[in-house]
Amino acid sequence: MSASLITSKRIDQLKYKRIDISFFKQWRDIFLAVTDNRLALFGIVILTLIVLMAVFADQISPQDPTHQNLRLTLRPPAWSQGGDPQYFLGTDHFGRDILSRLIHGARVSIPTAGIAAFFALAVGITIGLIAGYFGGQIDTLLTGFVDIFLAFPLILMALSLAAILGPSMRNLMIVMALTGWMSYARVIRSAVLGIKDKEYVFASVALGASHLRVILGHILPNVIAPVLVLVAYNFSQFIILESALSFLGLGIPPPTPTWGRMLFEGRDFLTIAPWIITFPGVAIMLTVLSANFIGDGLRDALDPHLRNLT
Repeated sequence: MSASLITSKRIDQLKYKRIDISFFKQWRDIFLAVTDNRLALFGIVILTLIVLMAVFADQISPQDPTHQNLRLTLRPPAWSQGGDPQYFLGTDHFGRDILSRLIHGARVSIPTAGIAAFFALAVGITIGLIAGYFGGQIDTLLTGFVDIFLAFPLILMALSLAAILGPSMRNLMIVMALTGWMSYARVIRSAVLGIKDKEYVFASVALGASHLRVILGHILPNVIAPVLVLVAYNFSQFIILESALSFLGLGIPPPTPTWGRMLFEGRDFLTIAPWIITFPGVAIMLTVLSANFIGDGLRDALDPHLRNLT
């Protein structure tokens, strides 16, 4: 083996090692910047607790969330007059434990919004990368396709799809994914347009790299980080959308407890039993706020201007 070939291989190894170190250092710096943001750290802690609550719902629920006891209807929270310590957050109009239903409701809202955001991200990334990288008629066609979907009101599209597909957890994920991929596609397309003309992309193409290798090796890693901000915001939007569809009866059918369904069932008892609607509303608010705080922290960490100011 010639000395020049050995030297070339050694240079390649050092180059990729430097890239790996730079990659991990970049994400380490982003993580430290996010956790240094108090609101973002608060969001991470709260969202982690909610996720753990959903994962271990069967173990930590004090009661069966679907069990009805008409002798215990509309019991107030334990700290109120007439409350029962066994039903810490009170009971609803069927005598079901609010706390247990709240815990099991997280098992629906969190994975539904998370999986829907993942599939929306996958579709949006694919369309955005193809449109931005190849340009020309492909870009025009795909951008027009995205604009057609964006022309429809989001909630109207979601209601129509939910009514057509029917109420179920799988269909709810499909509805949310189909109504959320457009924003990813537009953001990623714009990012790709600014990256594909960089020198290292031209150099990779000149060395004979395929389009797939250029997209996956050079363009995709540079657009993933900003998209994470959009994922956090999109997740919070899906939490609200899932609750809205459940409130309208187009979400997961009963007896499965969901936060939106709890709001719907408690609307007639707002004046006499406000705890039925208050606690699921607070759960939705905390989840959405946590995701938004994380998104704000990611935005600040990824924005070089904001990072230089801190």
